[in-house]
Amino acid sequence: MMKPKFITISETIIEKIKSGELQPGDQIPSENELIKHYQVSNTTARKSLLDIESRGWAKRIKGKGTYVLNRTRDHHLIRTLGSIYATRRGFHESLLAEGFQPKNLVLEKTILPDGISSEIGGKHFIIDGPVLKLHQLRYADEEIIKDELKYISLKLCPNINRMPTEISYFKVYESSYHLKIEEVKQTLSADILQPDSAENNFELKKATPMFILDSAVVCTGNKVVEIERSYYRGDKYKFAIIANPDYNDTNGQSES
Repeated sequence: MMKPKFITISETIIEKIKSGELQPGDQIPSENELIKHYQVSNTTARKSLLDIESRGWAKRIKGKGTYVLNRTRDHHLIRTLGSIYATRRGFHESLLAEGFQPKNLVLEKTILPDGISSEIGGKHFIIDGPVLKLHQLRYADEEIIKDELKYISLKLCPNINRMPTEISYFKVYESSYHLKIEEVKQTLSADILQPDSAENNFELKKATPMFILDSAVVCTGNKVVEIERSYYRGDKYKFAIIANPDYNDTNGQSES
């Protein structure tokens, strides 16, 4: 007996998820895209998406689309450095897409009158004051997985300190302040965080590996809009790197 068309389509997409062609947090083709690609009715396309979701491979987010759920062992979060698309999507939205419940705990949100600087990959990046300093802990399902410290230019982004902290700041730079991002400089290092360390905001009881991400977001005119230093739990994250990132890429899952 031949399989119904919607099952054939859903199984094809599930195979792409299993093979890694579609990663956790990636958006599955929309109903309209399925209709166009497979030459099927909207009922068949809708059934395909519902079948993928009912089998536990994806989750529909109202008004946004259907996203691949994170089914990796131990729920490791796979993030790709060099992806503008995924950086634009941001931490909060990425976790929602993968089926986690995100939460933020703000440790510090202050305005610094003077500028700050950071050396990333052998190059100095400077933000003139005033600067928003934002230090927050990022949760996934009630577990702290990221300790994030950002410095944002209030000259380039006035009043951004009044916005909620779960936004994608990268997206806001582009949409609200009309900044053209020219470069995102990122370096990744690793360390072991001890329970008695002053930097242990994770409530860790034993020594735990950490990824340390330093980044700078640079817009037109070589102006630095953001500098970040974040700690990611090494037992919760895996990182990959795009060798030749393209500004218009549509894959990968780093986050801001």
